[in-house]
Amino acid sequence: MKLKENISDYTESEFIDFLRVIFSENESDTDETLDPLLEYFEKITEYPDGTDLIYYPETESDGTPEGILNIIKEWRESQELPCFKKSK
Repeated sequence: MKLKENISDYTESEFIDFLRVIFSENESDTDETLDPLLEYFEKITEYPDGTDLIYYPETESDGTPEGILNIIKEWRESQELPCFKKSK
Protein backbone atom coordinates (compact mmCIF):
# COMPACT_ATOMS: atom_id res chain seq x y z
CA MET A 1 0.00 0.00 0.00
CA LYS A 2 1.29 3.41 -0.97
CA LEU A 3 1.08 5.90 1.89
CA LYS A 4 -0.25 9.35 1.08
CA GLU A 5 0.90 12.70 2.37
CA ASN A 6 -2.27 13.83 4.16
CA ILE A 7 -5.42 12.30 5.55
CA SER A 8 -7.37 14.40 3.03
CA ASP A 9 -5.67 12.43 0.24
CA TYR A 10 -7.52 9.28 1.37
CA THR A 11 -11.10 8.27 0.72
CA GLU A 12 -12.78 6.62 3.69
CA SER A 13 -12.47 3.27 1.94
CA GLU A 14 -8.74 3.74 1.36
CA PHE A 15 -8.21 4.71 4.99
CA ILE A 16 -10.06 1.60 6.16
CA ASP A 17 -7.74 -0.43 3.93
CA PHE A 18 -4.77 1.29 5.59
CA LEU A 19 -6.17 0.44 9.04
CA ARG A 20 -6.58 -3.18 7.98
CA VAL A 21 -2.89 -3.26 7.05
CA ILE A 22 -2.08 -2.05 10.58
CA PHE A 23 -4.30 -4.74 12.10
CA SER A 24 -2.64 -7.37 9.90
CA GLU A 25 0.88 -6.19 10.75
CA ASN A 26 -0.05 -6.22 14.42
CA GLU A 27 -0.16 -10.02 14.15
CA SER A 28 3.38 -10.16 12.70
CA ASP A 29 6.29 -11.58 14.67
CA THR A 30 8.24 -8.32 14.41
CA ASP A 31 7.37 -4.63 14.61
CA GLU A 32 9.66 -3.70 11.73
CA THR A 33 6.75 -2.77 9.46
CA LEU A 34 4.21 -1.96 12.17
CA ASP A 35 6.14 0.79 13.99
CA PRO A 36 6.46 3.09 10.95
CA LEU A 37 2.77 2.54 10.14
CA LEU A 38 1.75 3.54 13.67
CA GLU A 39 3.95 6.63 13.55
CA TYR A 40 2.39 7.54 10.21
CA PHE A 41 -1.11 6.95 11.66
CA GLU A 42 -0.39 9.39 14.49
CA LYS A 43 1.08 11.96 12.10
CA ILE A 44 -1.77 12.08 9.60
CA THR A 45 -4.70 11.68 12.01
CA GLU A 46 -3.39 14.20 14.57
CA TYR A 47 -5.76 12.52 17.04
CA PRO A 48 -4.76 13.42 20.62
CA ASP A 49 -4.87 9.83 21.90
CA GLY A 50 -2.90 8.53 18.93
CA THR A 51 -2.68 4.77 18.71
CA ASP A 52 -4.77 4.30 21.85
CA LEU A 53 -7.66 4.26 19.37
CA ILE A 54 -6.27 0.99 18.05
CA TYR A 55 -5.00 -0.62 21.24
CA TYR A 56 -7.37 0.68 23.92
CA PRO A 57 -10.77 1.33 22.33
CA GLU A 58 -13.58 2.44 24.62
CA THR A 59 -15.93 -0.18 23.16
CA GLU A 60 -15.39 -3.27 21.04
CA SER A 61 -16.95 -1.61 17.99
CA ASP A 62 -14.67 1.43 18.44
CA GLY A 63 -11.71 -0.91 17.95
CA THR A 64 -12.65 -1.90 14.41
CA PRO A 65 -11.28 -0.14 11.32
CA GLU A 66 -14.74 1.32 10.70
CA GLY A 67 -15.09 2.47 14.32
CA ILE A 68 -11.65 4.08 14.30
CA LEU A 69 -12.44 5.86 11.04
CA ASN A 70 -15.68 7.25 12.50
CA ILE A 71 -13.97 8.51 15.65
CA ILE A 72 -11.22 10.21 13.66
CA LYS A 73 -13.73 11.69 11.22
CA GLU A 74 -15.94 13.10 14.01
CA TRP A 75 -12.97 14.51 15.91
CA ARG A 76 -11.38 16.13 12.84
CA GLU A 77 -14.70 17.70 11.87
CA SER A 78 -15.15 19.02 15.43
CA GLN A 79 -11.69 20.60 15.20
CA GLU A 80 -12.44 22.01 11.73
CA LEU A 81 -9.55 20.04 10.27
CA PRO A 82 -9.54 18.64 6.73
CA CYS A 83 -10.97 15.16 6.51
CA PHE A 84 -11.28 12.42 3.92
CA LYS A 85 -11.73 13.13 0.25
CA LYS A 86 -14.96 12.16 -1.46
CA SER A 87 -15.15 8.83 -3.27
CA LYS A 88 -15.36 8.99 -7.03
